[in-house]
This record gives sequence, structure tokens and C-alpha cells, in this order.
Amino acid sequence: MFLVVWIFPRETLQLGRRCDLNIKSNNSSHHTDLNGEERLIVRRGQPFNITLHLKPGSEEFKLAESSFTFVVETGPLPSEESGTKVSFSLRDTTVDTEWSASASNDPSGNTVSVSISSSPDAPIGLYSLFLEQGWEKASLGQFILLFNSWCPRDAVYMQSESKREEYVLAQHGQIYRGTYKRIKGTPWHYGQFEPGILDICLKILDKNPKFVCDPDEDCSARRNPVYVTRVLSTMINSEDDRGVLVGEWDEILDGVHPLDWIDSGEILHLWAESGPVRYGQCWVFAAVACTVSRALGIPCRVVTNFGSAHDTDANLVIELLFDESGNRISSDSIWNFHVWVESWMTRPDLGPEYDGWQASDPTPQETSDGLFCCGPASVKAIREGELTKKYDAPFIFAEVNADVVNLLQLPDGEFVKLSGSTKSVGQFISTKAVGTDERLDITHQYKYPEGTAELRSQAYTLRTPHADSLKSGNHTGPMSVKCFFLTSEFVRNPDGFQGQRRRGRCMRRPNTTTSYISSSKKKSLGSM
Repeated sequence: MFLVVWIFPRETLQLGRRCDLNIKSNNSSHHTDLNGEERLIVRRGQPFNITLHLKPGSEEFKLAESSFTFVVETGPLPSEESGTKVSFSLRDTTVDTEWSASASNDPSGNTVSVSISSSPDAPIGLYSLFLEQGWEKASLGQFILLFNSWCPRDAVYMQSESKREEYVLAQHGQIYRGTYKRIKGTPWHYGQFEPGILDICLKILDKNPKFVCDPDEDCSARRNPVYVTRVLSTMINSEDDRGVLVGEWDEILDGVHPLDWIDSGEILHLWAESGPVRYGQCWVFAAVACTVSRALGIPCRVVTNFGSAHDTDANLVIELLFDESGNRISSDSIWNFHVWVESWMTRPDLGPEYDGWQASDPTPQETSDGLFCCGPASVKAIREGELTKKYDAPFIFAEVNADVVNLLQLPDGEFVKLSGSTKSVGQFISTKAVGTDERLDITHQYKYPEGTAELRSQAYTLRTPHADSLKSGNHTGPMSVKCFFLTSEFVRNPDGFQGQRRRGRCMRRPNTTTSYISSSKKKSLGSM
């Protein structure tokens, strides 16, 4: 690809009218050749090479005597203060810690080969490249910069080549659905390298509410995969921002049924053409999020949790409340399965012990910071019960590790415990294995084995009831119930659980509040 370069006076630069971005070779070395050869797409912290052509008949270009600089800019309002505009001069060799450039003359004397390396924490996105000297500024072209899991200094670095191939480059996968007794893998085409997909992914970033509010701050923050992942969690659903997918869990009378989708690319193209796409459920939201993450260079995988809890009041207990007719009167719920994504990155905001897989959920279930998003939360933090760690760790912890209590409301408003379980939530947490279509069980990464001392100690520490009152017909918060039983009779309800109805006096324990349960009440839309 050749681009026009402004001609400087003879006493400054002897450049001609051509700049070769060497797209084919650069894209190949940056693992973006599957995107095609139409434009330059490179990854952070890794050099790419361009060729500047000299004017025919000009004297030999003397690098040591040159005084020009390169300038890169991204976003609508690039500035040096925010890091969306950077100027850098030639040096002997490029470095892998900041934007830098080095150059050498071709033996023929007709061209100058320039190696440019981006900062490993530069904002991702569309860049313009300029050559500048004094008041003169020549455009050398544009390129797209992505996260780089091959670069040790990048926050998304993965050491394993087979994992990079699976979680960044693979365009086909398996998504698991069904029940824990009958797990079924469904093929899905992510298609992150298909024509037009990368442009759509960048458009998604440009449509997010934070970009609309402050474009330069948002573009600057795109250096951080934690930030980008949280933005995607918001934008894959359409609840706040005309994002990609509309969720629907009732009867579907228009649009495409979620079961009919098998390809993220079709969904993304439809969104780019006409706005929010109807309809999605959890596995569709997650699959599209995986496509966009991989397209931007973030290693990502789709994860399914069987027996997935939806804790609406942040008390880590699923309280299934029923009236005497067996009708459910609570908003907590448990789904056969629920699907989200994990993205691989460091967490400098939390500490190195929380690096690695981060769970985020684009299905619109609850609001976080005023928007329908969830995560990224460190999977290691979830396993250890470190629920003060950002973002939304208590909600995801409850999805995989909540205790379940079935309660019956008596006519006087009192609640009687029918049954409970510490094992029904969070079973056979699954993802596709690296390099094969086999299922990989990763339950142990989210929780200690049931019955172990670590898990029960964690439960005792975390599930402390707090001071919300329990009123007749209006259960507004978590509780603990102690019953003195006099008689019992067998009960079955329409939802299928069974237990014993206890008649007697129910005594509610004094309530206390733990420090982390201070998040605001969230609107429930249901999960899956």
C-alpha cells in the first residue's frame, strides 16, 4: 500500500511521494494476517516496519543529520496529556517500553527503512501516523493498534502459544448448555477476523456512554483491558445505550429466536446496519462478547455455569420464598445454566495475586455503577471469597457458590424454612478445552470442593445476615430464620422442590451487616 507524503524543501527532507506500510509482512508478524491485507493492523509493544521513498535524483539521505519526529494520534481529540497523541524521534534502536523509532538507509540510497514500536500500554484503536519537521506535517497513513498477548509487557500477555491460538486466534468454539445431568456442546462461529468485524468492534467502543460523555478520556482509558472489558459488558446488551443485543426470555413473536443464532458475525453486522438486534439470551450475549474481545486482542473464552444463582439482594443466599399456594414470591432464582465470559489480563488495581482470568457478564441482569454490566471480577478473588475486589465479585460469587433456602410464608407473614442446600448452585462450570472440542471442567477455579474446610469457613465468614426487616408479603432483604418445630406435613410446590412444612414459632436472629454488603439495590431483569 502506498500513500502520498508531502514534499519538504530539499534542505530538510528528501522524501518523495511514497510511503510503503508493508502491510502484508507487518500483519503476518503481528498475527493479524487473517484480517486481510487492505490495511495495517498491529499489536502493542511490537515493532512494525515502514519504507519511506526518497525523491529520484536526490542526494543520500543522512539519518544523523535529520531533525524530524514521528507523531501518532488516536481519538477525535488527541492530546499529549491523555496519551492519545505521542511524538518521538529517531534513535539507534527501538525500545519495548514506549513509542520509539529507528531507521536505516537502503544500500541503493533510494529508500529509508523505519522500524516503529508502540508502547505496550498504549490505548488501542485507530491511529494516524505523521512525519513532522518544524511547522510541516506529512501524513504517512493510518493503522489499527490492538492488545498483544505475545508481548510480555502487555497486560494481556499469555505465555502459552497454544492458549494464544485458542483464546485469541481461534474463530470456532463450543458453548455448553442444558443441565448438569445432560451437558450439551453447541458449535459457535466467532468470526473475529471476518471482513468488517474489527471496524464494528471499534464502533462499539465509540458508542459507549463514557465515550459520548468524554471522548478523549475514554480513548485514553482504552490502554487498560480491564476498562475495555467493562465497556464491552455494557455495550453487548442494549439496555442503557443501544448496544448490540436485546434480551428476551418470554414468548418471542418477532426477531430471531436466540436458539437460532450460531454466528457472532451476522449479529454484529446487523447491529452496525440497523441498531440493537432481536434477540439474545445468555449464551448469545457471551458469544458476541467473546468475538469482540478476541478481535481487539484480549484473550477470551466462554464459560457455562450449571445451577446458576441470581442473587438480587447481595446477601449470597438464594431465598426462594413461596406462599401457601406454592406461588413464588421472591425475585431470587436459579437457572439450569448461565453463560458468561472470562478474559485474561493483569489486575494492577488489585494486585498480582489477582492476575489471570477475569469473569464478566454482558447479559443484562443487574446494574453496576448505574449501567447494566458485570465485571470484570478476578476468578481467583471469587474462589477465595475476596468480595471487596472490583468489579461485582459478590454477584458472580453468588452465581457459583450461593446457599439455597426454601421458605414458606404463613398467613401472619412469618416465614418457615422448608429445606436448604449448599451444593445445588455452581456445578460443572465448563469451557472448551484448548485445541480440542472437549469440555474442560473449571469448577475448581471458582470454588473449593463442596464439604471442604475452606468452603465452609468461607461460608461462615461471608453469609452474615444484615439489618433489613422482613415484612409480610414484602421481603426486602436477606434474613436468617430459626424454627422451633411442633408438627410437620409433607409439601410439594409447582416448581418441583419438595420439603417439609413446619408449624411452629419462627424466631428471627438479630441482624448484622458485613462491610462489603453496601452496594446499592439493583433492578432485576432475570438471568440467562
